[in-house]
Amino acid sequence: MKDGLWFSEKFTDHIEFLYDVRRIIYDGHTEFQHVTIADVMVYGRTLFLDGKMQSAEIDEAVYHETLVHIPMLAHPDPRKVLILGGGEGATLREVLKHNTVERAVMVDIDGELVELCKKELPQWSDGAFDDPRSEVIIGDARKFVEETDEKFDVIISDLTEPLEEGPSRLLFTKEFYTSVRDRLSDNGVLVVQSGSADIYYHEFWVDLVTTLSGIFPTVRPYHTYVFSFNLDWAFTLALKSEDFELPEPPVLEQLLKARGVEKLRFYTPEMHLAMFALPRYLKDDFEKGGRVLTDEEPFIWDA
Repeated sequence: MKDGLWFSEKFTDHIEFLYDVRRIIYDGHTEFQHVTIADVMVYGRTLFLDGKMQSAEIDEAVYHETLVHIPMLAHPDPRKVLILGGGEGATLREVLKHNTVERAVMVDIDGELVELCKKELPQWSDGAFDDPRSEVIIGDARKFVEETDEKFDVIISDLTEPLEEGPSRLLFTKEFYTSVRDRLSDNGVLVVQSGSADIYYHEFWVDLVTTLSGIFPTVRPYHTYVFSFNLDWAFTLALKSEDFELPEPPVLEQLLKARGVEKLRFYTPEMHLAMFALPRYLKDDFEKGGRVLTDEEPFIWDA
């Protein structure tokens, strides 16, 4: 029997993670989801959404730098960026490190969560919400994408996974990604956080890659291990252009320097290339392909 306060995260019916909690900072429901913010041993200040690990102080930079800098560096001159989700503000923080950015729009459905993160997780945004280049819109990401006429150079999908009762169920479908494609500029780049990349629970990622491949001429999956997720984590890069090659580390170094990107904790040009290397089980399953996700038949993570 363990002493003290322990937080239990049910990953699936067969896997559960336990966290040694020092102190609960906040635990309650917004209009859209259950939010827990806690100080956790090893992980530090930690955010859980609907009972699932979302972001931890110890390694949030691993996730957010991986999500942001690969698509940003895939675009030659990213000036306008759209972030879907990203309530903690860390994705916005990383986007604004690129001095090419003139406008960064973040659309998150949960205004209560955004305010909680500003108050309890201020190091995540690190002033990004107050940057004059930033605009935060509280609203539905799909509605915004479908109704705006604005074009963006980079669109970053930092949305929670599609749970049955969650707010993101229809934000991983062919119909939605077709609208996203239409909101990209000619050389536009999309990145999607894509769930687990582990050897057993990667069906969602395979379905996502299959779905995006029917919409974009270039789709490149990549991944990295995230300690606080206890998993290898998946990301998918999709480009409107057919002309895409992974740049060599010296080129990436020059780009980072030219754009004034500093204060990185995880990302390196060498890691950039390594994250596109796939194990055999993923190569085989991507080659087989998955199903196309649609509004009528979306992916629902039911554990």
